[in-house]
Amino acid sequence: MARFVVKLGGSVLSDLAGVERAAAYIHKLVERGDRVVVVVSALKGVTDELLKTVNTLHPSPPPDMVDNTLAMGEMMSARYFALALHRLGVQAAVVDPCTDIWPVVTDDRHLDANPLLEECRALTKQGLERLLEKGVVPVVCGFIGVSKYGRITTMGRGGSDTTAVLLANCLDADEVILVKDVSGVYTADPKKTTEANVIDVISAEEVLTLSRGGAKVIHAKALQFLSPKSKIRVGTLESLEAGGTVIFGSEIPSLDVRVDNTNVTMVTLVGSSMGDVSKLSGVVKALEAASAKVIASSVEESSLILYLDGDGEVVEKLHDYFVGNRLGKAVSHFPHLSLIRVYGSMLETVPGVVHKVLQPLAANSINVFGVLTISSSIRVFVSTRDVEKSVKLIRESLREYLGEQVRSQGVG
Repeated sequence: MARFVVKLGGSVLSDLAGVERAAAYIHKLVERGDRVVVVVSALKGVTDELLKTVNTLHPSPPPDMVDNTLAMGEMMSARYFALALHRLGVQAAVVDPCTDIWPVVTDDRHLDANPLLEECRALTKQGLERLLEKGVVPVVCGFIGVSKYGRITTMGRGGSDTTAVLLANCLDADEVILVKDVSGVYTADPKKTTEANVIDVISAEEVLTLSRGGAKVIHAKALQFLSPKSKIRVGTLESLEAGGTVIFGSEIPSLDVRVDNTNVTMVTLVGSSMGDVSKLSGVVKALEAASAKVIASSVEESSLILYLDGDGEVVEKLHDYFVGNRLGKAVSHFPHLSLIRVYGSMLETVPGVVHKVLQPLAANSINVFGVLTISSSIRVFVSTRDVEKSVKLIRESLREYLGEQVRSQGVG
């Protein structure tokens, strides 16, 4: 007997016919003996209309009042869906903040609240678990939370996905099924690339990277709560029959600081038009000839900086190929560096995070040999002799803002 948490998005619940189609899908799962929790978004367009009305009535509405208003969309949707299930003979119970078994507790950050996992787990065991044992399908309002002070909150973009993944974690569910208006995770945006195809299997870390790069697959906040024991399946009601896309769980911390490599050499290649494709392809050939492993790189008009694994043993071969084939003028290198990586699903929520990483290093006269940032990580290169002190300083700086979310972890 499998246990599923099924999230139904607003695009799926576009109208009452959509509600009935989705209810038939849940009925099929229940008929084969599965235990199912349903998480619903507001019907398509309802949240936008509610927000539009609020902003029309008040140009700068209080955030708590906005949350209370927006929550009505999910509350209405849950009731519609429970009625559709009852019509098919499925025992269903609406679970919203008005019920005594509401499971989602958050901090008090209105419009972008963060769930508190352990509190949610305890409440889920007391409420949803008992409904499942009785064969009842809980229909839970997605997107909504209740703060520790009893106030309605909402969890921001992708909030219903977050609800579903969170509850699956709390219930030790086998699978989270995200029913959307796309057939799965694509190799590229199908609206912009005609040859885009659905990916069968992808890791949670890869999805996080894609979402940071603009892909609208699943919000980073949801991935934070994915249990390594579980998986997510994404697709339409039709494509799920064929499998959709499976996202396998891997532990993605809220925020972490770790040392990825303690033997890095920074190599600088000097020349003109280093960003040209022809030059870059030549550099790739040079790296292949030198059997070099690239950890990171940075390109400018007159230089290319490569961070290579090892203590510089490939620099001579790289020089001979690069200069010998007139790809550039000169090569220099600086060995014995270490790579510190600051990463996690909630990195983007830390205001001024790059400053908080670098400021304590500067204040302690630690030289930085490179900083590379993408939305899911910050990579900092320092001398290996300074790496332990650097990690300690960065953790202390971030702990002031994120508390125990920064995990203690040794070097290496």
